[in-house]
Amino acid sequence: MAVRINDTAPDFTAESTAGTINFHDWLGGSYAIIFSHPRDFTPVCTTEFGAVAQLAPEWKKRNTKVIGVSVDSVADHEKWKRDIEAFSGAPADFPIIDDTSLTVSKAYDMLPADFYLPTEGRTPANSATVRTVYIIGPDKKIRLTMSYPMSVGRNFAEILRALDAVQATDGAPFATPANWVPGQDVIVALSVTTDDAKAKFGELDIKLPYLRFAKRPV
Repeated sequence: MAVRINDTAPDFTAESTAGTINFHDWLGGSYAIIFSHPRDFTPVCTTEFGAVAQLAPEWKKRNTKVIGVSVDSVADHEKWKRDIEAFSGAPADFPIIDDTSLTVSKAYDMLPADFYLPTEGRTPANSATVRTVYIIGPDKKIRLTMSYPMSVGRNFAEILRALDAVQATDGAPFATPANWVPGQDVIVALSVTTDDAKAKFGELDIKLPYLRFAKRPV
């Protein structure tokens, strides 16, 4: 079954490079990003996990925990972490889940339609699109999902931007326009009257009868 926006993120208990993790307990009151990949020691994934390691100060600033998922073992993850750190120049301190059982991959609908995992001789192509991103809120609800094919490296600047947009609009009566980045105008929801919006934001920039921009208050 697909995991959809506003679903409760499936809970799980799994071994990881940080020990045994019960996901909901580990999440606590933070946002979280789950990101998965086809297999350890693959070149694109090494660059991606390196990017996550380099962004550690940004995740912390946003009260966001990151956790990787792989269908390889903790022992392989520990060896691979050395490659990640050598490539990125940053410590890979985030947990990487051992999902050799496919429990997490199946719970989060991460596998491609035609996945097949042989008992021996598996290649990354057998689980090619175990390459998904979920942003999860402190209430354990799915806020955003992204899926990538094996051949396309994820843009973590976009993932960071999407996280900023999710956090900027959580529980607030506005949305972000195309290509929005922090500091730019937001769209005021039509459920907010023009008078109330002006009282809250000052003058509005009204582009169309249904499109009203305003600066979000700090």
